[in-house]
Amino acid sequence: MNTRQSGIRLAKRLDEVGFSGIVQVRNKVMAMRAEGLHVHSLHCGEPFFETPQEIKYAAVKALVENHTHYAPSSGLPPLRQALAAKLAVKNAIHVTEDEVIATVGGSQGLYAAFQSVIDPGDHVLVFSPYWTPIGDLVTLAQGRPLLVPTITARRNGIRKTLEQFSTPHTRAIYFNTPQNPSGLVFTRAEAEEVAAFAIERDLVVIADEAYEDLVYDGVHFSIAALPGMAERTITSFTFSKTYAMTGWRAGYTVAKEPFMTALRKIVLYSTNGVPTPVQYAMIQALSTPESEIAARREEYRRRRDLLVAALNDVGLECPPPAGAFYAFPNAEKINKNSRTAAQILLDKAHIATIPGSVFGAQGEGHLRFGYAIAIKEIEDCVDALRKFFA
Repeated sequence: MNTRQSGIRLAKRLDEVGFSGIVQVRNKVMAMRAEGLHVHSLHCGEPFFETPQEIKYAAVKALVENHTHYAPSSGLPPLRQALAAKLAVKNAIHVTEDEVIATVGGSQGLYAAFQSVIDPGDHVLVFSPYWTPIGDLVTLAQGRPLLVPTITARRNGIRKTLEQFSTPHTRAIYFNTPQNPSGLVFTRAEAEEVAAFAIERDLVVIADEAYEDLVYDGVHFSIAALPGMAERTITSFTFSKTYAMTGWRAGYTVAKEPFMTALRKIVLYSTNGVPTPVQYAMIQALSTPESEIAARREEYRRRRDLLVAALNDVGLECPPPAGAFYAFPNAEKINKNSRTAAQILLDKAHIATIPGSVFGAQGEGHLRFGYAIAIKEIEDCVDALRKFFA
């Protein structure tokens, strides 16, 4: 069929929306493994441990007790009450249960946030390097991402740099801490600079706190907790990283009106909410003692220190990431082009990484190594690195 003649076509807003470069690496790894090759998997971004048993049992119990019917699209009241309590204690964000909505992972929360506030032609300030889907989420909302170099902003001043990159069409700021891919953690003082700029310019802040429980140096701080920011901030959270629930697609978003009404509409008319048994698992996850979360964080720290020491030993300069579970070394010793560097490392050392360029121009020259894997896997990767550079 000739689609040009028939008039069948896709919506134009999808023309500039692509697929993640991370998926391409994943497909290459799968092809190599299908050929019987062993690949060191440092390209992934999910926890090294399995979903805790008590969380899985909560979902099973919900199924057995026939909690399999429609739940409110915004989430079960007990879940939203528990989330509001968690936000008050852990994030200093004080909201009612009606100002929290359950989402299908943190991704749906971010999608809904951009769709709620961005009109065609609006600009969004995005600290870069950034998590790859963000650019496409902004583009899908028919906005334009304006990449703000994070290192430059920290060196020259956050507010001064935001002023430099902002335009009259700027509508929002995407604020991710801890950051993927760099592991950078914004300080409270830096968050205050972002907040002051947002208030001065009457901008919305879309905060992404997926890695809130994985901060090794410094402390995590929620920008919505600052004076005057709760009413102009939409914050997205996920259960994926803290509780190893990546496949459960469990997340939540917190916002005041008028944003919450918009979020409710988008969730209602896209997924009609999170699967009911998953919500019971979320309730159980929220009762996890902080001591368990802290113990897992120390396991990540061990992995970070092991990998970062090895990267620096072979000449891939890498300061220890303050948060998340990625190392982001300069890889120009392998090749100045990060895609070429990643391909060389994969072909010759069978080490799978993500080229820094997929995280924006500011990521070029770097590779992302994910260390949310078993210690033995990191040790094997370290051996492969040393042989590669020998």
